Amino acid sequence: MSSTPFDWTDEAARRRADAGLVRTLRPRPAETDLLDLASNDYLGLTRHPEVTGAAADAALRWGGGATGSRLVTGSTTLHAALEEELAAFCGFEAALVLSSGYAANLAALTALTGRDSLIVSDAGNHASIVDGCRLARAETAVVPHADPEAVHKTLRAHGGRALVVTDSVFSVDGDAAPLAELAGVCRAEGAALMVDDAHGLGVLGPGGRGAPAAAGLAGREDVVTTVTLSKSLGSQGGAVLGPARVIAHLVNTARTFIFDTGLAPAAAGAALGALRLLRREPERAVRAGAVAAALFDGLTAAGLTAVRPDAAVVSVRAPSADSAVRWAADCRAAGVAVGCFRPPSVPDGISRLRLTARADLTGEQIARTVETVRRTAPAG
Repeated sequence: MSSTPFDWTDEAARRRADAGLVRTLRPRPAETDLLDLASNDYLGLTRHPEVTGAAADAALRWGGGATGSRLVTGSTTLHAALEEELAAFCGFEAALVLSSGYAANLAALTALTGRDSLIVSDAGNHASIVDGCRLARAETAVVPHADPEAVHKTLRAHGGRALVVTDSVFSVDGDAAPLAELAGVCRAEGAALMVDDAHGLGVLGPGGRGAPAAAGLAGREDVVTTVTLSKSLGSQGGAVLGPARVIAHLVNTARTFIFDTGLAPAAAGAALGALRLLRREPERAVRAGAVAAALFDGLTAAGLTAVRPDAAVVSVRAPSADSAVRWAADCRAAGVAVGCFRPPSVPDGISRLRLTARADLTGEQIARTVETVRRTAPAG
């Protein structure tokens, strides 16, 4: 049999199988009896009639796609309204909507740094931040997780233009970054702070306005935040928020904005509908936190090793990658869908189940989830 240029992928596949790290796509039906604690639908808005109605109205009015990049034909008055209301809600001067939260992080990191600057990145940051650091032409220093003193020492040793970047809530364990302390370090050393608030928007801060608002950092001249529209807002897309001059700079320099097709109108409409609903019903943010606390209490009372959640992510440690996969599969077979995090998605190499606290979960559903996870837990 003759060789082909992609034969090497067979050996890569064998190595993944030997390590228990094979990933597969599992298309889900539109309707299911599974209790969903695997998605990022923190506020339970993805199927809310106001949100789906706003998406449908936008598609009917503006079409199925944006038709081009934002700088050509892809900007609509709907995008502008979303940017204006999102910035006002989160307490920032301006916002720029992109096609994903991933693209938003790449945009900010590559456009706000350069060869003469330093990026200081938390070791637990999301892959989109890691990739943004790799694409940026700046020097990157990775510092220990949630360690403001390590950030301070790194900035002091550099002594020049610098950007500190951190998740607000880390997606693996659900722990929150020490934003107030990091902001103090940045201010002392003249550095900018970038916060990826993907898992904080809609859950933390007054009325769900996000982790920067909770820490008193919203609207500061030295702070930029990125958000996703695909979690608490139940839609698709991402945004960068910050001073108007920073957003103007991104419009002119960020490649993932300039050369990417604009966010589809249906997604923009859904996000705007969800944002208005959250503004009207701020108790949803409080409820998401309460559900996370109830899940944690139940899981730890059952003898499982869980990490106390700072937002809406509840992490339960597994003995190994293989056992985590089997555990998640057993939960699914019992009617409860949970996430499964394993290397290389987890920086410390420890595999976990990841449960999403949703604001619309009932007490009975919380109890059912805890009992299912407990009953299917692997030994060891």
